[in-house]
Amino acid sequence: MPNLNNAKKAVKVINKKKEQNNLYKASMKSAIKKVEKAVEKADKDLANNALKDAIVKIDKAASKGVVQKNFAARNKSRLTKKVNEMA
Repeated sequence: MPNLNNAKKAVKVINKKKEQNNLYKASMKSAIKKVEKAVEKADKDLANNALKDAIVKIDKAASKGVVQKNFAARNKSRLTKKVNEMA
């Protein structure tokens, strides 16, 4: 446990940022799973709508620094490819 006042305050800030980062990451993962479920069900409209939402969430997480740019690009590419390959 920190002894100095500024260190105590820093711990509070770090915990708050950690919660925000976890929210961004969790919403991104949920959106990705929704797209994959829609692809599994072969529902083209649902997959397209879920893909748009997932891309927004992935971009938001990347812009906030929760995930790296390459991770975001790779996931967007993979999801788009899955949706486009649907019959």
